[in-house]
Amino acid sequence: MFTFSILKKGNERIKKYDLIVIGAGPAGLTAGIYGGRAGLRTAIIDAGLSGGQLLTVDIIENWPGEITIKGSDLAKKMKDHASKYADIYELTEVKNIKKKNGEFIVGTSAGEFTARAIIFATGAKRKRLNVPGEKEFLGKGVSYCAVCDGSFFIGKKVIVVGGGNTAFSDAIYLKGIGVDVTIVHRRKEFRAFRALINKAKDLGIEFRTPYIITEIMGTDKVRKVVLKNVETGEIEEMIVDGVFIAIGLEPNSKIARELGVEVDEQGFIKVDRNMRTNVPYVYAAGDVTGGIMQIVKATAEGAIAALSAHEDLSHG
Repeated sequence: MFTFSILKKGNERIKKYDLIVIGAGPAGLTAGIYGGRAGLRTAIIDAGLSGGQLLTVDIIENWPGEITIKGSDLAKKMKDHASKYADIYELTEVKNIKKKNGEFIVGTSAGEFTARAIIFATGAKRKRLNVPGEKEFLGKGVSYCAVCDGSFFIGKKVIVVGGGNTAFSDAIYLKGIGVDVTIVHRRKEFRAFRALINKAKDLGIEFRTPYIITEIMGTDKVRKVVLKNVETGEIEEMIVDGVFIAIGLEPNSKIARELGVEVDEQGFIKVDRNMRTNVPYVYAAGDVTGGIMQIVKATAEGAIAALSAHEDLSHG
């Protein structure tokens, strides 16, 4: 592993790198591996723990070379690998980034870093329903992480809101640990892979379409939800113990935007085929660039971004 250089700013010690990767999910960890192997002094910085969304996934069945692997186990393998080539700073929040004299100054909760190039691998967060009761019952029956909170609902009845791969994966996981699950989706058609839909059907998971939730109700915890049929306008109440929300992701691109990086109408960072953004020496990879939210896509983009950074820095 490459060691960082130290600069002094008054009494403050500034960590100096060639490449800083913001985000320690699959894209960020892979970028760290490729950056370090290319000879760049590389740091990976994350406000949380290494692994990103992997830490919220119970079982992964589509990672090449592993027929079945726990998300937490894959996260550890990736972190251990990346730590041989890059310095990893966990629980370190990036607060701002500025460009000065050809370098990026990265302000964090652990002091300042400098770098010649930046890779945003900041991922995305779960979208909210924004209905009455959602905020009030967060942690009291409302959840955005089936793996994190599913064990609290064994033997109980919950709904999973959404129609994509995440919603179906969450529902399948919950059903597998003994939770009574119903999927609620605003459309009659689902966006999830056919294999996931078929598996959910085989497990006896119920579907309620086309319905939306208009309110989450309860006293000390969730007791029921109000559903509305989007075609007929019919309103009904459903008794449940929990609501798991999986309606999509919102990109974590705020700091990138503040740096002048262009994003699309949904806030995902725009990149070219080599993961370059519109800002020189700034790249992006993984869920924050949109497209399919898959581990293989994130790792591929992380590798491309790091190699592009190495190429540009070598000729800059």
